[in-house]
Amino acid sequence: MPFKRTLALAPVLLMACSAPETSSDLGGPETEVAYLTAPGQESLDLPFSEAVQIGDLMILSGQIGVLPGTLTLVDGGIQAETRQTMENIKTVLERHGSSMERVVKCTVMLDDIDEWGALNEVYREYFPVLKPARSAFGADGLALGAKVEIECWAMAG
Repeated sequence: MPFKRTLALAPVLLMACSAPETSSDLGGPETEVAYLTAPGQESLDLPFSEAVQIGDLMILSGQIGVLPGTLTLVDGGIQAETRQTMENIKTVLERHGSSMERVVKCTVMLDDIDEWGALNEVYREYFPVLKPARSAFGADGLALGAKVEIECWAMAG
C-alpha cells in the first residue's frame, strides 16, 4: 500500500503560477511569500534566493555540488557531486525548517544523461522510503561546469 501524504498543493501551485503583483494577491492576506537566503550568501553575489516559501510550500533553487559557502565544485565525478548536491539540499531544507522527508518533487539536470544510473545510486540513499515525484533530463552545460543540478519542492515546517 503506498504511503500517502495529505497535501493541499493545487491551490498554492495555481496561485504561484499566476504571477501576482504582490504577495497579498496569492490568495489573500494569509498567504505570505518569503525569499530565503543563507547567512553569508550575499558575499557570493548570486542573482537568486536559495529558496522561496509560499505558504506551506518551499521551492528550492537548483543546487549543484559546491562546497558550502563557496563556488567550488567537489572533486570526484558524478557521484561525489551528486552526494554534495544532496547534502546542500538537505542543509537548505533544514536551515529553513523542513527536511528531506518533506520533499515532494525534484527535477534533475545532468550534463551527461549517460550518468543517470550513477546519479541514481547516490540519489536513492537520500530517499530510502518516501520517493518524491521526479523529472530528469540531459542539459548541455550547467553552472560552473557542474555534472548535476537538482531542484526540489518541499512542504515547509
